Amino acid sequence: LHLQSTIASPHQLWFLLYDVNPGEGFNLRRDVYMRVASLVKRLERSSDWTLVLPPWGRIYHWQSRGLQQLRLPWAAFFHVESLAQQVPVMEYEDFIQVSGGPLIEQVYYFQPYAEGWTEGTFEEKVDARPCIEEPVYKLDMACLYRGWFWGYVKTRALNFSCLSVQGMASIMVPILQKNTSARSVLLDRAENLLHDVYGQKDYWDVSSDGLSSEMTYDRAACILKPGVGWQVDADLDGALRFPSHIANWALFYVAEVQELRRLLPEMVLFEPTQDELELYKDGGVAIIDQWICAHARYFIGTALSTFSFRIHEEREILGFAPSTTYNRFCGDNETSCQPPTHWKIVY
Repeated sequence: LHLQSTIASPHQLWFLLYDVNPGEGFNLRRDVYMRVASLVKRLERSSDWTLVLPPWGRIYHWQSRGLQQLRLPWAAFFHVESLAQQVPVMEYEDFIQVSGGPLIEQVYYFQPYAEGWTEGTFEEKVDARPCIEEPVYKLDMACLYRGWFWGYVKTRALNFSCLSVQGMASIMVPILQKNTSARSVLLDRAENLLHDVYGQKDYWDVSSDGLSSEMTYDRAACILKPGVGWQVDADLDGALRFPSHIANWALFYVAEVQELRRLLPEMVLFEPTQDELELYKDGGVAIIDQWICAHARYFIGTALSTFSFRIHEEREILGFAPSTTYNRFCGDNETSCQPPTHWKIVY
């Protein structure tokens, strides 16, 4: 009740926060942003909802020592003003100021249904259920819920419950509009919500401009010659004997494939100075890597890589032809590698 009075404003704002599985990398986190942003667009049609951007930190690939890479705002990597052109957004620290303190009224923790999917059918549904696993949120002596909350140790939640969910992000619209009086709601494990639209206008709207200079951190390589760039994103262990027309190229640009330092002494890496690393952090350095790779004249990815998938999207936006974009390396024992891929890694 105290929280409800402190966040009340002349415009009666509602705040939607979200988080994902701590082990997820950047590309999944970016994808979940698009799902939740699409949900906020639907909520906006009847209420003044603002999407609170979850601070960055604890990304597995951010392993540079001596850097403060916790509680980083989205503005460190993205053009937040462009994101706000599609849906109202706010950094978490701004939420603390506007709402009156580090207190969230309601946490919904998403989980699958204990009984699993009904075989042969897909039904959109969401239900309050007992938590399948031991909750990560614990009551403290003040009867408030403690949790990770992006490293903000003073943040607490007033209420917590588990929701079994199966469906698109918009399945939460009636719950947020009618089934809760909370004005600040955190959707945890939001990766369980699916895209309402994929590849359509709303999808590209929420992924445009502000996300185009995205942060990624994965293994990739660009093979370059004057005026031409060839992108490789693959598990490259042993994949050093390329087809003859590749093997004759003179210069390799490699993004975070450390083993190739020894095996390909002719390759070139972007290695930031300490000052650049302090300024851009691991995420900013990875932006540089990906931006170089996204502009290569030819791209070869891997089938299950979200890193490759995001480069596909960037290249579509940039206007590269599908024939130079949707290619991938095939393993020795893979028999279903379809055109336009026709090269095999030789071990």
